[in-house]
Amino acid sequence: MELSVSSHRLCNSSCSSSSSLLFNSRIIKVPLVSLSNHHQHKLLLFNRLHHKLNTTTAASMETQSAIPHASHNGSSITGRIGEVKRVTKETNVHVKINLDGTGVAENNTGIPFLDHMLDQLASHGLFEVHVKATGDIHIDDHHTNEDVALAIGTALLQALGDRKGINRFGDFSAPLDEALIHVALDLSGRPHLNYDLQIPTQRVGTYDTQLVEHFFQSLANTSGMTLHIRQLAGKNSHHIIEATFKAFARALRQATEYDLRRGGSIPSSKGVLSRS
Repeated sequence: MELSVSSHRLCNSSCSSSSSLLFNSRIIKVPLVSLSNHHQHKLLLFNRLHHKLNTTTAASMETQSAIPHASHNGSSITGRIGEVKRVTKETNVHVKINLDGTGVAENNTGIPFLDHMLDQLASHGLFEVHVKATGDIHIDDHHTNEDVALAIGTALLQALGDRKGINRFGDFSAPLDEALIHVALDLSGRPHLNYDLQIPTQRVGTYDTQLVEHFFQSLANTSGMTLHIRQLAGKNSHHIIEATFKAFARALRQATEYDLRRGGSIPSSKGVLSRS
């Protein structure tokens, strides 16, 4: 009787260099009769383990092959990308988002505080976020803030595609000094915002703090996202808003990342997730 084994060393601490079994990379056959009962038992156990590992590795590779990974080619990155141009009489907005990015941000909306918040979205979500916008900010920031959010939501919708294999749900609480914000979201295809922030001042710099809620409402509407934002603590307006964007970024990262156990299936008992 013979046993086929692959390249491994089977030896315990009592083996001498002359008695140890060292196999090269090719499959070899070892006559069982030439081995002691102890080594026969070890070889049989090894062969079973080797077969199990090969089977598991093959299944894992098959699952991962169905998942589009980000690939790096110099400075360019490919992945799940959404790109939107929105032009109205009030604004001109161009948004490009890569869900499988590395946290690169290039944002110029004409609203410095909004640019700072979009940088948080990229950095903490590990997305690539490129936003360029011009608008009637000589009147106020309302139209530009809204149209940037609408375009980002549409870009997310594009990048997510049929949403196969993603986690779908995200939940994160972010502290920033005295502020603590909780964000939970569902990439369900059903737009809804539950917003509960108590921002104590009307402005942060020149940015109207009422526009925070309008930003997330607009984004939820076009992306088809169910979004809950709750303030658990906080007194400083800047901290509250920044913690909100950080928590949102981390929750969105969770929701858009892949669940390997799902094997590329749509995370819904209905078998479909779409913008309602």
